[in-house]
Amino acid sequence: MRAVIQRVRESAVSVEERIVGQIGRGILVLLGVADGDTEKEADFLADKIIHLRIFEDDAGKMNRSLTDIGGELLVVSQFTLLGDCRKGRRPSFAHAAGPETANRLYEYFVSRVRETGVPVQTGRFRAMMDVRLVNDGPVTLILDSRR
Repeated sequence: MRAVIQRVRESAVSVEERIVGQIGRGILVLLGVADGDTEKEADFLADKIIHLRIFEDDAGKMNRSLTDIGGELLVVSQFTLLGDCRKGRRPSFAHAAGPETANRLYEYFVSRVRETGVPVQTGRFRAMMDVRLVNDGPVTLILDSRR
């Protein structure tokens, strides 16, 4: 499972020009599910993301987590994170999980975060989405449950 996370001041995702998920201060998660991923990878990333200390404390150091600041999470499924561009000129998505498995693990990831009490908004699985964000910092990190 792979995630690109961005610390945001605000973020929103729209489908057909209608906002389906919107947050204030928090983290935008672009989440890709790989073939062979299980709940174990989703558990790992959910815990890592909500406790990752990427928000500044009073001294300006990245010392606070999403839970520390009472932030929100916007999770958007993005299978293109599993694209392999090493050969040719078109990405291969051979290592991305199939839609049924990917949706199940995406929903599982969201439910695990919600169980912690963190407010979560989502995009719409398999929809063409427009994502808007105000990147705070900017702070952008890539997490991979297999590395």
